[in-house]
Amino acid sequence: MKPFIPTRLPELALDWNSLVPLIGRSNRALAHYGGVLCGVPNAELLLSPLTTQEAILSARIEGTQASLSEVLKYEAGVRPTEFTKEMDIKEILNYRNALNEAEKSLSERPFSLNLVRRLHEILLDSVRGNRLGRGEFRLIQNWIGKEGTPLDKADFVPPPPLLLQGFLDDWEEYYHSDQPDPLVQLAIIHAQFEILHPFRDGNGRIGRILIPLFLFEKKLLSHPTFYLSEWLEENREEYIHSLRQIGKKENAWQQWTAFFLIAIEKQAQLNANKATAIMGLYGKLKAQIIELTHSQFAVPLLDHLFQRPVFQTSDLDLKPAPSRPMIANLVRTLHESGIIKAVRESSGRRAAIYGVRELINTCEGRNVI
Repeated sequence: MKPFIPTRLPELALDWNSLVPLIGRSNRALAHYGGVLCGVPNAELLLSPLTTQEAILSARIEGTQASLSEVLKYEAGVRPTEFTKEMDIKEILNYRNALNEAEKSLSERPFSLNLVRRLHEILLDSVRGNRLGRGEFRLIQNWIGKEGTPLDKADFVPPPPLLLQGFLDDWEEYYHSDQPDPLVQLAIIHAQFEILHPFRDGNGRIGRILIPLFLFEKKLLSHPTFYLSEWLEENREEYIHSLRQIGKKENAWQQWTAFFLIAIEKQAQLNANKATAIMGLYGKLKAQIIELTHSQFAVPLLDHLFQRPVFQTSDLDLKPAPSRPMIANLVRTLHESGIIKAVRESSGRRAAIYGVRELINTCEGRNVI
């Protein structure tokens, strides 16, 4: 099977008239979500569980199986018994770290290929694939197929390495260009990155990280907190099929762009609902905890719980700092009220681990604790 030679950007023929309704709906849905974000005080803190959930779902498209509760338990000190599960969790945490690094970087300098390489370096730190050219664009031919599939049986063969840098330069220039509609532009940016498959491993996750970064840098959102992986994971077969059709059939770019615009519209609606639910939950818990504790530490404690929804009492580092007995009393009060639930009981010297039940269940979209 020969390597695929893609169309150079921006030389794509799209039927804009047929895309106009989708463009309108996706932009309206995104603008509504952006308005919700602007109303979230300290969005980075309140929505941090959703950032972790995005990392989980993006990794799940690639085959990992860890859940939000398992990741949060791991951060609280509960290590899984299976090595493969621990590797899954580390990949998820690396994805979240890469998102955070990208936001910090974009506040200081424009997006670049160097940033893409840096994110890849973080993504593969100490996990599977870390010896496969971590942080470096590939110098060998790669291909996509089931594990052990030879090149001649591959599902897709990206461009050869000698042509890769030229395509990447075009791709970066297109990223920074002004196009008729930024969401159509983003659809093309994401798909072309997956077609180029510039790394030996981790391309799918990097490609999905690019989505919130583009929306943030183009000032379509005030925070790079747009979580598309939920929709893509639920529609995984169509997602992969739409990408694989590019270059194989006529009108494939048109169909891919339509699929992506629908994904943006639907996910923006889901994100807005979840962000609104989390804000409502924060307000509700704030009132409850103040009423229960009558403590000056009630709000700092709640903020910490939203940042770390699964925790040990020793993890609570509040500012200003209350005494340890006072922290223990606050945790006891929240536990007795049902706001937090023990996900691991104390035993001997082993401390109890607690979880913020409603917050975790809201992020998961189902009751898990």
